[in-house]
Amino acid sequence: MHHHIQTEIEIDASPSEVWEVLIDIDRWSEWNPFIVESAGSVDVGQTLRNRIEPPGGRAMTFTPTITVVEAAHTFEWLGRLGVPGLFDGRHRFELTPTTDGGTRLRHTESFSGVLVRPLRRSLDTGTAAGFRLMNEALRQRVETSIACAD
Repeated sequence: MHHHIQTEIEIDASPSEVWEVLIDIDRWSEWNPFIVESAGSVDVGQTLRNRIEPPGGRAMTFTPTITVVEAAHTFEWLGRLGVPGLFDGRHRFELTPTTDGGTRLRHTESFSGVLVRPLRRSLDTGTAAGFRLMNEALRQRVETSIACAD
């Protein structure tokens, strides 16, 4: 079974300005209402330690492996619950410049495995809501930091 969640938001800042905040995972606890703690090195092959608190869901800690880091463009990891094929999630952030000098953030996750079907409702509610909350908080964090720098 496969399932995909996709959210998007436009941020009034360049991709490089958004990127600086996005990959500063040690500071996510200061602004991120979804992934409330993160630790590790943002390099391909490295393992992160993320704690999520989805709205209406149960908090959990997981240790995904970073699979893509393309500066000012893409940050992706693969997380697994237990053994491969049980419940896998490929979490991805893509930054695209907009015509007005801003950035479109596409925040997605592709899920696969035997537990996807029974967890689908919570993915479509709590997890998707958590993505939207994180997107908005990232937008506010980036735009506020730029305004303060002016």
